[in-house]
Parts: sequence; C-alpha cells; structure tokens
Amino acid sequence: MSSHLGTGAEITPAEPPGSDAGPAPERGGLGRLGSVFWTSTGISLVVVAWAVLFTENLNKVTSASLGWVTETFGWTYLVVTLAILIFLVFLAFSPAGAIRLGKDTDRPEFSTATWLAMLLAAVMGIGLISYGVAEPISHFADPPHGLAEPHTPEAAARALQYSYFDWGLHAWAVFAVFGLAIAYATHRKGRRALVSQLFVPLLGDRVNGPIGKTIDVLAVFSTLFGTTTSLGLGALQLNNGLGSLFGVPVNSVSQVLIVAALTSMFTLSAVTGINKGIKYLSQLSTVLAIAFVAFMLIVGPAAFVANLYTESLGLWATDFFRMSLQGTAFGGLEWMQLWTYFMLAWWVSWGAFVGIFLARISRGRTIRGFISGVLVVPSAAFFTWFTVFGGTAIHVDLYQGGDIARQTAADLNTAFFATLDHFPLAGVTSAVAILLVVIFFVTSADSNTYVLSMMTSEGSLTPRRSVLVLWGVITGVTAVALLLAGGLNGLQNTVIVTSLPFLVVIAGLAVSFRKELSADLAARPGTDPEKEEKEKADAGQ
Repeated sequence: MSSHLGTGAEITPAEPPGSDAGPAPERGGLGRLGSVFWTSTGISLVVVAWAVLFTENLNKVTSASLGWVTETFGWTYLVVTLAILIFLVFLAFSPAGAIRLGKDTDRPEFSTATWLAMLLAAVMGIGLISYGVAEPISHFADPPHGLAEPHTPEAAARALQYSYFDWGLHAWAVFAVFGLAIAYATHRKGRRALVSQLFVPLLGDRVNGPIGKTIDVLAVFSTLFGTTTSLGLGALQLNNGLGSLFGVPVNSVSQVLIVAALTSMFTLSAVTGINKGIKYLSQLSTVLAIAFVAFMLIVGPAAFVANLYTESLGLWATDFFRMSLQGTAFGGLEWMQLWTYFMLAWWVSWGAFVGIFLARISRGRTIRGFISGVLVVPSAAFFTWFTVFGGTAIHVDLYQGGDIARQTAADLNTAFFATLDHFPLAGVTSAVAILLVVIFFVTSADSNTYVLSMMTSEGSLTPRRSVLVLWGVITGVTAVALLLAGGLNGLQNTVIVTSLPFLVVIAGLAVSFRKELSADLAARPGTDPEKEEKEKADAGQ
C-alpha cells in the first residue's frame, strides 16, 4: 500500500452547529501523550524484547495462537468482511447515498479524475511485487481446495479467480467502511480523527474513558503489525532483487540492513514532512507501474492474458458467494492460513491507516460516489496487475517449459524476478521492480508513522517529532525482531493473531456508523437526499 498522506495532509474536522464532537486537538500544539501512547509503546517494546530474548517461546505461542484463532474464529473474517461489503452496496443504492461527507454545501476538493488517481496511488504497494506473481503461480501449482489438477489450464483460471478474491472487493470493503465512518465523523460531525470517536453513537461519552482508550490501543497495534508485515515483505523482496542483480547475499544480515535503510528513509520523510518529494515519488511510481504493465503486455503473451482475464473474471463472479463463505469444516485450514485468512487479516490491520487517507481526500463527495470509487477502481487495478504478471508466469510454465512455480515454492520472494528473467531487458525491469518496492514502502510507511503518532497523541494533527521518530524506530525494530524470529511465517502468524480483536472493532464501527446515519436521516423527516441532489443539479443548469 502507498499513499500521499504524509505529515502535512491532515484531516480538518468540520464543526457544524450542534456538533457533539469533543474538544478538537490544537493544530499548533504538541499533542498530549496520554495512556494510549504509554500503553502502546510499552507493550510494543515488550513484544520486541520477547522476540529477541525468547524467540523459540514467541514462535511456539504465535503458532499455537494462530491455530486456535483460525480454527475457532477464522470464519469471522469471511462473514464480517462479506457483511460489510453487502452493507456498503445497499448503502450506496439507498437514499443515504446522496449525503455528502461534510456539510451539505461542501463539494469535492479534487476532481473525480484526480481523486481516482489518488485511489490508485493508495492501492499501489509492496503486495503488487510480493504477490503479483507469487500468488497466481502458487495456486496454479497447488489449486485452491482441490478445484483443478495442478499445472492445467483449469488450474490457471482458478489461480487468478482466487487471487481476485484475496485482493479485491473484500479488502476494499474494509477500507471503505473505515474511510466512510472517519470521513462522516470528522467532516460532517466535527469529531477528532481517532478510531474511538467513531463509536460515539454506540458508547456516547464512554469513548473518552477506558473503553475508548482500549479501542485506540487496538487500532495502534493493528496498524503497527500491518506496517511491520509490509516492511518485512519489502526487505525480503529487495534482498532477492538485489541478489539477482548484484549478487547481494540473501540472508538475515542483508535483510536487517535493508530494514534499517528503509526505516531511516520513511522516518526522515515523516519527521521533515517532505510532502512534495513524496508526492512526486508517488506519481513516479504510478507512471512506472502503468509502464511496467504495458511493457509486459508488449513482450508477453497479451492474447493469452486477455483470454485468461475474461475466463477468470467469469469464475470469480460466478463463485463469489461460495468463495466468500468457504470455511474449513472439511479441511483446508493450512491453505487458508497461508492465503485467505492472512490476506483478510492484513487488510484489517491496514484499516485505520487507509481509512484516514481515504477520508482525507474525500471531503465533499457523496456516500454513493465514495463507495463506488473505492470498491471498484482499486479492485480493477489489482485484477489487471495480477492477470498481466501472474498470467504471464503461468503461460511460461504451462507452454514454455518454465519452472517459476518450482522456484516460488522454494522461496516465495523469487517469483516476480524469476518471471522477469524470461523476457527482454530483465536487468532493467528488475531494477524498476526494486525501485517500485522502495517507493511504495517509503511513501506508505511515512504516512503510517504519522497515523500511529497521531493516534497516540490524542488525535493531534501535528504530533511531536520525537513521537514520529519513536514510532518509526519501533516499526523498524519490530520488523527486524519478527523477521529474525520467524521470517515470512512469523510475520503472517503475527498479523493474523493481532488483527482478530480489531476485526471486532471494524464490525462495531460499521454498526455505529449505520446507527448514526439512520438517526440523522430520521431527524430530517420529509426530506429525500436524492431529490435534493436532483433539484440542486437542475437549479445549477
């Protein structure tokens, strides 16, 4: 994931008459460091010490916790994310869809084209490089739930079908409901940009007490481990890319040095607020990503990719609800832990950060426009990327005698570079992939550091530099500790286990948002937001 949020892209709460918002944080103040800060940093340091001093015990506990969480509550990831998706679709088509995220007189800050471009910038992330080939080719070699024979044309279509599921509507439903709730609470109700403030309709003043503090601590931990997972994946990808290009050893020493370098870059960016530089880097990464796709279509099997796209999309649409509710009653738990449960947990862990970014850029948009844009555009971008690169890798193995699947089974992080090796200018394209990983992570971790600092500074929009530095360092140190303790499996296990409580928070905020929206609509009897929109449009003609 990546974004333009940065330290200067604040959410500015609206303050309508009669707002029930609590006291807004001072924009120029330092931000009070309360119990959320001390609790969050204290437990984070305990986790790091645990990973360093009692590595074997940490692995044993997280593995046992993973088994218990997924066996007992794995189905909740499926049910909650599907329920949220259905809720958003119904909301978009309801009269409430015409309500604006802000005052009724507010209009979007950005044009639709610019807003969509920013959504695409938000979606571009390390996952595109880490899993753009690795997931489809892995499913091609080991089809999900035994739905096809390995290494067959049917397995190819199933591989993309499940990649679409893991990276599509369910992920963006989580982000959309978070962004919608935050945008409504800050822009329309004038509340602070804290996760606890989203529960005012359910909890009232109790959001300012222990319950609210607990919610905010859970938000901090979820965001922290989502970021460390991405940082760890980025280090593994960069290590493999640098190894293939320059012979850099692929080992823990190289990975620790890479994490240190990335941490220094994104922390410096967060502290100095180099927003113009981040903005230009993000624009560059978007252009490079589009050019990358175009290049692969030119040198790769474009006709095969187009046909595979069509067939896989058909399977995805046909089997959508079956996939959405397919649990592990009759086996398949290990596969779900590696893929679907891990992916859904990862999306949950990024909910607060991406939601704040989406809220920041969406003031003045209607609920309907927000939902349709956030659900459709990023999903389509991911589908296209996975089909172009994953489909190309499948074609190499299926028709050209390649062994990308075998290399991926040995090391997931070799998949993307192994695919590029089969086409012209492999050195150049590998270098571009490495550059994309760096830009993707720095531009997102910069924003994540800001969000962590804001959430632990009572919602202050200008957190102390010392707090920004501290969260940058904690993120890097945690990633190193988890990488050394358990590698990729350690990262996956941790993000699944730590995201479960926050899944409950997300379900709760959806209920809270729905309750507030219903109350606001009921308070305006005889009004029809859709009719009002039409009358305003007619008046403007």
